[in-house]
Amino acid sequence: MPAKKTIKKSPKKTGPRAPRAEIGILGGTGLYEIDGMADVREVKLKTPMGAPSDAYFVGTLGGRRVAFLSRHSRGHRLLPQDINYRANIYGFKMLGVEKIISVSSCGSLKEELRPRDIVFADQFYDRTRRVNTFFGGGIAAHVGLAQPVCPDLAKFLYDTAVCLGVRAHFGGTYICIEGPAFSTKAESEIYRSWGCSVIGMTVATEAKLAREAELCYATMNLVTDYDVWNAEEEDVSVELVLENLRLNIHNAKAIIKKALATLPSDLEGECACNEAVQNTIMTAPRLIPAAKKKELALIVGRYLK
Repeated sequence: MPAKKTIKKSPKKTGPRAPRAEIGILGGTGLYEIDGMADVREVKLKTPMGAPSDAYFVGTLGGRRVAFLSRHSRGHRLLPQDINYRANIYGFKMLGVEKIISVSSCGSLKEELRPRDIVFADQFYDRTRRVNTFFGGGIAAHVGLAQPVCPDLAKFLYDTAVCLGVRAHFGGTYICIEGPAFSTKAESEIYRSWGCSVIGMTVATEAKLAREAELCYATMNLVTDYDVWNAEEEDVSVELVLENLRLNIHNAKAIIKKALATLPSDLEGECACNEAVQNTIMTAPRLIPAAKKKELALIVGRYLK
């Protein structure tokens, strides 16, 4: 077995003094335990939106500076509705991250999307009731979400998965429910009739905030079950989710490792994520409260000069 990595802790390094990273990985606790990860440092951040889910683990992988964050906190202590999504995304921004790769478990709503497949969803249907914007409090803005994930980053990750021989699917709609309970059979059948591909409880919220933060965002959805609609398969349960997630997580790690080693600095294509807020702010700068300008300076400061 490989030797256990020693992780240096630097809880006081926050804001501009924190180690810098280019790529953010948002997912489960064990994702940063990838062979080849070097100079790993635990970084605790305080953001204007409060505390992120956990410390960030910043290190070098594939020649890239990477920051990992466990969305549910180590030990999976946070329910989907208890995650501070705004702080998580803002923290990545503080570290200098430009692209976020999200890894999450999901249920399949289509026969062909089998447990242990990976789906790179490119659309969302959001049924949650949680805070999903940095704006408000004296500043109004409306970003575009026609393409809610970065098309170039998502396609690059999919191509990487295919190159590795992983059974992967590009495109599809992820329906995001509030949770924490799984769906009823009636709900599952309705979501299927709407044409949704997979179901989960987190990534639509992340995608909206990443767009407002002008970060590229793509999601790798690891299929663990057929939700509750498939009479020939076992209904979704925590045990089923954890077992299939355990079996599929090595594929996610392999995709991340290869993608980081081959990802060009600038993906050529349709991406305009880094200017998503341009021309979206409705409020005159002179009317925006000073405290709000300070709070969102990292995100919108260049548009309020």
